[in-house]
Amino acid sequence: MNVFEELQARGLVAQMTDPEKIEALLTGGEQVKFYIGFDPTADSLHIGHFVQAKIMAHMQRAGHIPIALFGGGTALVGDPTGKTDMRKMLTREELEHNITCFRRQMVPFVDFSEGKAITVNNADWLLDLNYLEFLRDIGVHFSVNRMLAAECYKQRLERGLSFFELNYMIMQSYDFLVLNRKYGCRLQMGGDDQWSNLIGGVELCRRRDGKEVYAMTSQLLLTADGKKMGKTEKGAVWINRARTSPYDFFQYWRNVKDAEVINCMKMLTFLPLEEIAQYEKLEGAALNEAKELLAFEVTKLVHGEMDALQSKEAARNLFAGSQTGGNIPTAVLAQEDFTDGLIDILTALTRTGLAKSKSEARRLVEQGAVFADGKKVDDTALCFAREDLFKAPVLLKKGKKAFHKIAAEG
Repeated sequence: MNVFEELQARGLVAQMTDPEKIEALLTGGEQVKFYIGFDPTADSLHIGHFVQAKIMAHMQRAGHIPIALFGGGTALVGDPTGKTDMRKMLTREELEHNITCFRRQMVPFVDFSEGKAITVNNADWLLDLNYLEFLRDIGVHFSVNRMLAAECYKQRLERGLSFFELNYMIMQSYDFLVLNRKYGCRLQMGGDDQWSNLIGGVELCRRRDGKEVYAMTSQLLLTADGKKMGKTEKGAVWINRARTSPYDFFQYWRNVKDAEVINCMKMLTFLPLEEIAQYEKLEGAALNEAKELLAFEVTKLVHGEMDALQSKEAARNLFAGSQTGGNIPTAVLAQEDFTDGLIDILTALTRTGLAKSKSEARRLVEQGAVFADGKKVDDTALCFAREDLFKAPVLLKKGKKAFHKIAAEG
């Protein structure tokens, strides 16, 4: 199976500008340079980025050369796609820090050794543009009517789209022109919500330089009810372990719904499709084996095999009633977290992130959904002594699947 067929079989292809020519390009023996853009709006990649990084890995394994474009310039504007409000404006220093984090976090997925891949920052060509020259040379090729009809702008038109954000599509399209001129890049890839932006780049290369280039989007990672995956009660699922611990990361994939597990295995792991097909036959409780394998494989890709093994062991121990397992997330409480040497259960729940607020924590306790070391908590005034937590952490559980330890620092 060639890479074109593999991406399709794994559900990683949504739309293409010219399927036949793209297939010929990727399977004809030529080493193709392609690019995927990553706007560094945070200091960590998230699950959506991970899907794109995995596509880069598939392509690289097939002999093609990925160009990872970091949007140090475009992120100063912010992509309006899928947003109801304008994104937070970041400083150049914040973006440089985020790009450094992105580069480091992509290393497990993509081989950046000499000649294997290319990294670029579009700030290198966007920040020094002469605006009037850019409008005359590039802006003249864009129809505002067509831009406003694009899906990436429709939602924002209802709330108000700034002229500032309207420039985003032109800037991203210009990236493709620059990469085609400098590296011979012939293919841009990205999530399906980027289709309009990708088309802009293809058309700009044709109109400005007469070059034939292509675009291919990937399916978005969605839940069974059509929502983007990668969200929890605590927020997004991040690649950075400081934002999402390896255990929480493992648990997210271990707890996906039955209808989602096979799709996630295809899109997020390198397990052979023949092996995944065997799990498609399973139903009900038998799917738990597939969920654990999914969680292990994705955690191994992101955090390494040791963290994946420790997370799997910790999860098994917890469900077996044991509190052992070094990978269980732990909140180490400082002296200022205690009042007269005590911390109450409501504060502890919010401090660990098991509850977003004290009112939610109170509701959880009153509903009988909170346990401390295996015992149901039925008193909202329950307190833990700092001295006791220093000697032995307490395992808090919310519902059936959310665990967190609390301990006191020395």
